[in-house]
Amino acid sequence: MTREITVVGGGLAGLTAAITCAEQGAVVTLHEAHRELGGRGRATDGPYVAHDGPHVFYADGPHWNWLADRSLTGRLGTPPARAWLHAGLRYQGRIGRRLPAGFLRMILQRRRPAPVDRDFLGWASEHFGEQAARAAANAISVVTYDADTGRLSAAFVWELLHRVFAPKPPAVRWVVGGWQAVIDRLADRARELGVRIELGSRVRELDGRPTIVATELSSARVLLDDPSLHWESGHCQSLDLAVRQDPRRDWFVVFDLDEGGFHECYSAQDPTVAPEGESLFQLDIPVRAGESTREARDRLVAFADLTVPGWRDRLSWRRNTTARGRTGAIDLPGTTWRDRPRIDRGDDVWLAGDMVAAPGMRGEIAMNSAVAAARGALASVGVRSS
Repeated sequence: MTREITVVGGGLAGLTAAITCAEQGAVVTLHEAHRELGGRGRATDGPYVAHDGPHVFYADGPHWNWLADRSLTGRLGTPPARAWLHAGLRYQGRIGRRLPAGFLRMILQRRRPAPVDRDFLGWASEHFGEQAARAAANAISVVTYDADTGRLSAAFVWELLHRVFAPKPPAVRWVVGGWQAVIDRLADRARELGVRIELGSRVRELDGRPTIVATELSSARVLLDDPSLHWESGHCQSLDLAVRQDPRRDWFVVFDLDEGGFHECYSAQDPTVAPEGESLFQLDIPVRAGESTREARDRLVAFADLTVPGWRDRLSWRRNTTARGRTGAIDLPGTTWRDRPRIDRGDDVWLAGDMVAAPGMRGEIAMNSAVAAARGALASVGVRSS
């Protein structure tokens, strides 16, 4: 029996799948349509290293253990203690630390079960008040990239809310060099294991070998000619700003309880992402239904005016990006991650990515599904994965 496995897609999911297969002795060929590996884990070239959307790891799941067990996490960054003095919330138009009534009670009731088949806003309003429910939905939009997170499944939002605001230690991890550094280590590890990586290689039909399709769901839908490969995702505008440092005025982290935005200074914990003396910020805001790109960007700029006062006079670099339908899976009432497109498609084909049937959030879904897909492909070539 041949032990050849094909992986289509060289992002976080594809590289994870390729490594998992190659570690067990499979002969792996990875095809990446672009000239660079990484997918949405890629970052801009220096001296300003910016990602498409917020990029941190949560070290409380199997995805982190998978990286750590292979020494692929690299050096971790730590924000200076003074940075946390500049962590806040935008609420009712102002940035501070005031929480709406009921919000803290919501966070403390981690063990309360939330229903799958009800929307979060309606369910949470009954138990904690509508004001707190709306604020919580907006606060967690940093994960959903959705302007109406309250419409999503209560169970889905409830779990995310506690992952972010009441995490079990250890929690957030910032990797020095950003996710691009992790992608580079994954690529090096794959090559060390003998994975054949074909860049600029767009696969238009399957080659008959066991295949893991680790692309965006829209691309998988075309490749597999399977119109059922759809799932709900978000729509978001991002703004990257590099400015001369002013630690007295600039905020480190701000969760936006009014409009679902998010602000973070990535150079605080990782000075390698910006030149010395400069701060690199990313701000995100979900796009509302019927809202134009310009309108969303205007709201984002207004948010920046609050979090980085006077940024225009200090600006050295700026970038705007848009992400639509490619921001990870979000679950509507009546659905869970188990209802998303299944990993095992039959006929020796498996899916991996951040919108398929695996637990976690965003990149975690991609990694967890990749490991599951790799195990299926290994079994098909007669290899028992450890």
